[in-house]
Amino acid sequence: MAFSSSLKTNLVSIALISSLSFRFLDFTQAQLQLGFYSSTCPNAESIISSVVQEAVLSNPTIAPALLRLQFHDCFVEGCDGSILINKPNAERGAFGHQGLRGFEVIDKAKAQLEVECPGLVSCADIIALAARDSIVLSKGPDYQVPTGRRDGLRSNISDADNMPDISDSVQVLKDKFMEKGLTDKDLVLLNAAHTIGTTACFFMNERLYDFTPGGGSDPTINPQFLPELESRCPKNGDINIRLGIDRGSELTFDTQILSNIRNGFAVLESDAKLYDDISTKTHIDSYFGSSSSIFGPFFESDFVSSIIKMGQIGVKIGSEGEIRRVCSDFN
Repeated sequence: MAFSSSLKTNLVSIALISSLSFRFLDFTQAQLQLGFYSSTCPNAESIISSVVQEAVLSNPTIAPALLRLQFHDCFVEGCDGSILINKPNAERGAFGHQGLRGFEVIDKAKAQLEVECPGLVSCADIIALAARDSIVLSKGPDYQVPTGRRDGLRSNISDADNMPDISDSVQVLKDKFMEKGLTDKDLVLLNAAHTIGTTACFFMNERLYDFTPGGGSDPTINPQFLPELESRCPKNGDINIRLGIDRGSELTFDTQILSNIRNGFAVLESDAKLYDDISTKTHIDSYFGSSSSIFGPFFESDFVSSIIKMGQIGVKIGSEGEIRRVCSDFN
């Protein structure tokens, strides 16, 4: 088949962007290190783990909040702690960041680290390590986090305009992930972080009551599941009521979210859409094949690879940025 010149140009551009993105990720990964603080602040990771454990034992919903915090930080200015700045017109005030929580946990860990080893541990690294600890405390995989990130010097609400959104089509989501050097498989795996956490009825109203012209629900919702959702989020009811994103397993990090997506029990529209796209559907199904438990792919190890990869996006290293004294403000 002959391609038009414009199509050829677009294909070349896409290939170039993808190539450059992966080269950038490879470069930054080489700069971050396992055990970056082993000699300068050897208790850094244990201090963070202790603070996170205390918070999660007090309130289990903090675990998914801290995991979400890393995603929202990395997808804007890169993994540089820009989401933590608390000033007028700062990034955290964007519509796409509404409902973010867990800032006080990061602040507490930072305060303890400043006593132990002042001016050494970045807020960006605290976010990445707290996300890992939250996964472990939710019975998910443990893994080593490359560290050495520095904190960014910019946080602007307008920078968050292109955050992935639950109303995005799969193609738009794939494009947004590709811009960050992430693949369709990464999209599925990082989306599976919804295995822990809750959402508000605010995000369910359109899917339940105004999805089709004239009103109506999303036809991809399993008929057995629809009455359950409607009872939890009644029409004209309290939009602040929360429900688990992963039906039946909202506090445990596992593959239940992918099983729910396959069977029409996805709570969020963006989760359900992943099963309408041939590429993302194939990746989801690959974790349920008859031989996958023996020969792979293996969900936990694949998830770890994807979240470590995400943790490399746009990192500041060396003399870039700064090490904040307080995570919510620039030095």
